[in-house]
Amino acid sequence: MKRMIYQVAVGAKSRLYEHCIESCANYCEAHGIDHIVQRIPILKIKPDVFATNRSKESYEKHGGFLPIYEKENAFSYWDKYDQIAIIDADIWIRPGSKNIFDEIKPDVCFAGVIEKQMPITAKYKQKIHSYSRMQYGPIKLDWNWDDAGGDFFNMGMMVMNKSITKYLNGETPEQFIRRPEFKGFVDGLGGWKWSTDQTLLNYWLKKYNIPVQHLHSEWNSLYGALRDNRYYKEAQFVHFFLKDHLPNRGENVEELMKAVQ
Repeated sequence: MKRMIYQVAVGAKSRLYEHCIESCANYCEAHGIDHIVQRIPILKIKPDVFATNRSKESYEKHGGFLPIYEKENAFSYWDKYDQIAIIDADIWIRPGSKNIFDEIKPDVCFAGVIEKQMPITAKYKQKIHSYSRMQYGPIKLDWNWDDAGGDFFNMGMMVMNKSITKYLNGETPEQFIRRPEFKGFVDGLGGWKWSTDQTLLNYWLKKYNIPVQHLHSEWNSLYGALRDNRYYKEAQFVHFFLKDHLPNRGENVEELMKAVQ
């Protein structure tokens, strides 16, 4: 079984990102997993400048493209691997963590953590309720709505079996992102102005009824969003997903590690 973890770090250097990437490299070595880190833009997905609702700053500062879609370049490796995980560069993996690939059932295509199923704070519950209404309300599919919003996966950590290629229809990563049905997400129309690949991928999974598995929150523990610090100390993967709200924007790595160890 050939397995790979894919990460993207194409922006400015960050102590936090480099620390987290190193933790992933050590994890991959411990479990015999290939580790690929993309350091330069490849897909260079651009919004339609005549239709986009995105601020020019969000893409012009990156040479006119949206780095948020670079992760999907991992799909170009399906000819070499049976399982692929895409893990954000701001996820720290605890030494000694279990092999995430062993958690995935063979009859699913995709596995991840649903945000509202995490032990979140009341404040964050309100936030994701508003977020999911804005992102998924216009999409007329069954999102299993409740007082915490809809069912959507946090796409900072996703694991896939090769069977998901059935739903890629032989497309390259760029062709996949450029599907006409995804254009509104890429262009950031309406409430998708600030959307990332998270909205696009959740829509894709839901629309095509792709077999999915809901993982425990220990595999994508959102730092600052959970009710008790013990959840971070017990987590396999800790996701420092709100960098701008971290002390010193996450650059004081030593302080963050004290909080989670």
